[in-house]
Amino acid sequence: MTDCDTIVINKTQIRLFGIDAPEIDHPFGQKAKWAMVKLYKGHKIKAAITDVDHYGRTVARCTLPDGRDLSAELVKLGLAIDWPKYSDGEYKHMEVPGVPKKLWLANARQTGKMFLWEQFEYDQRSQRKR
Repeated sequence: MTDCDTIVINKTQIRLFGIDAPEIDHPFGQKAKWAMVKLYKGHKIKAAITDVDHYGRTVARCTLPDGRDLSAELVKLGLAIDWPKYSDGEYKHMEVPGVPKKLWLANARQTGKMFLWEQFEYDQRSQRKR
């Protein structure tokens, strides 16, 4: 796993379809990471490729052997939000109430408020220097 919505299958970096989860070093990032590990560890994941993103990552719908969609599972756990630009709102109805506020950095990325993201990153760097 490289972050909370990207996994590696057979040395291929796969971005989960239709969702946005926190970065590992963002609020709730570690929680999302370990929830993802718990979901997929020890399982053979099926990836149905849908696209290649602007970072060159393969985008895929990833499912567990029992048919559960990894994207849907993270949304239902409140650790990811639907990204309607890519999902056409497929996961929106699964979102936990208040999750866009909880995952405010992912929400900021989706809504074009990258200044919030940049301010958070700046604040984190400043705190590490102390």
